Amino acid sequence: MHSIISEQRLAEVVEKHAQPLGLAAGNQDALIETMLGQARGKRFVLIGEASHGTAEFYRIRAEVTRHLIVEEEFDAVAVEADWPDAYRVNDFVSGRSDDLAADGALSGFQRFPTWMWRNTEVLAFVEWLHDYNLGSGSFTQYSGQKKEKIQRGEQEPVGFYGLDLYSMTTSMAAVLEYLDKIDPEEASAARERYACFGQFINNPQAYGYAIASGRWDSCEQEVIDQLVRLQQKARVYIGRDDPFAGNDYFSAQQNAELVRNAEEYYRAMFRGRPNTWNLRDRHMFETLEKLSAHLETRLEREPRLVVWAHNSHLGNAAATDMGRRGEINIGQLVTEKYGRSGLRIGFSTSRGTVTAATDWDTPSRTKTIRAPLPGSYEELFSRLEKKSFYLDLTVENEAVDVLRQERLQRAIGVIYRPETERISHYFHSSLPRQFDFMIHIDDTEAVIPLLAHIRRKPGEMDETYPSGL
Repeated sequence: MHSIISEQRLAEVVEKHAQPLGLAAGNQDALIETMLGQARGKRFVLIGEASHGTAEFYRIRAEVTRHLIVEEEFDAVAVEADWPDAYRVNDFVSGRSDDLAADGALSGFQRFPTWMWRNTEVLAFVEWLHDYNLGSGSFTQYSGQKKEKIQRGEQEPVGFYGLDLYSMTTSMAAVLEYLDKIDPEEASAARERYACFGQFINNPQAYGYAIASGRWDSCEQEVIDQLVRLQQKARVYIGRDDPFAGNDYFSAQQNAELVRNAEEYYRAMFRGRPNTWNLRDRHMFETLEKLSAHLETRLEREPRLVVWAHNSHLGNAAATDMGRRGEINIGQLVTEKYGRSGLRIGFSTSRGTVTAATDWDTPSRTKTIRAPLPGSYEELFSRLEKKSFYLDLTVENEAVDVLRQERLQRAIGVIYRPETERISHYFHSSLPRQFDFMIHIDDTEAVIPLLAHIRRKPGEMDETYPSGL
């Protein structure tokens, strides 16, 4: 445990290298310029969050992303959400939707935790992306110290896609809906394959338990067969006389992939956390790669993507307790495969409020965040005179040196249990190995949810279950 004196000295060292965020003045020009410079030449920019319910994290992440799209020509935003729910948003921002407004496009997010994507910050970003893609919006571009209004020309729409794997039933329905339109005979065969789940189609956890206890045969082969069959027909389906045939096929294929991986995930639930966590993050990473390959074919160049997810998915797991437990994540996989072509940006806060629930399937509440624990990065950062700042962790300086020593780090997901905070929300990490940049806002506010009625979809678990992250 660091002494109070040594902690204060460490804070003074960090203070020298912490760059002010400019929140009080409403001016994040320095942060934007830094992020743009660091993102130059990168394929993947991973922007995290220390909770799933903090307004400033969502707001700053969206603002950085707007500049990456406009000034660095990033092609898509991929988020910690299920493919079919996010694809409805993608249709809206691309001008292909029956939804008349962003609120309607976000209404596919019906399962707990609805506020994770149905909130005012995401709504504002989706509205902006829709207007930008359709040429009806303008944007302030930074060019050195000059600012100039620009409008989007005739380009491929910037997409909005989901990476997660919880929507097994919705994804099955999406595959069937696609086949019903273009190949009714194959749709009938697909229904027979998916019927393997029988009585467990509406209860995936019970399906996993029945497999583990030997009371039900696995549907693994059936969902693999369906995916393979869809892939075998790719040339026929993509070759249809429809400008969106390629996109529609790719979405159907991703839904079939999701069904396959979700089936494996439910079977793995009874084998322990490393299995399910790793299956989930590997699925998200593979989805990110498949999306990148699809966009490369469509754009005829290497695409660039922004990823939105929790810090626990986007920092390098090898630099945390997760790595010692044998867990991987998107950030680690991107780092290992793409090296300097990826950029990892994390967030942290010390106090304030957060939108979270007390338990699964309970209403969200505005909860007070407890003061950070001694020996944590958050407690150290709270000692600085600057109360909102960012740190470049890629350089060699005395601040980065002292931050390399492992400390506690807080992670608040969709569930916040302050009464068991040390066990529930803290882990050890080495910050400069985990992230390239850290953005700290000492006192933050809860994100504002949009009006929503939580509805359990048959065959699907709550998003982020069971980790909450």
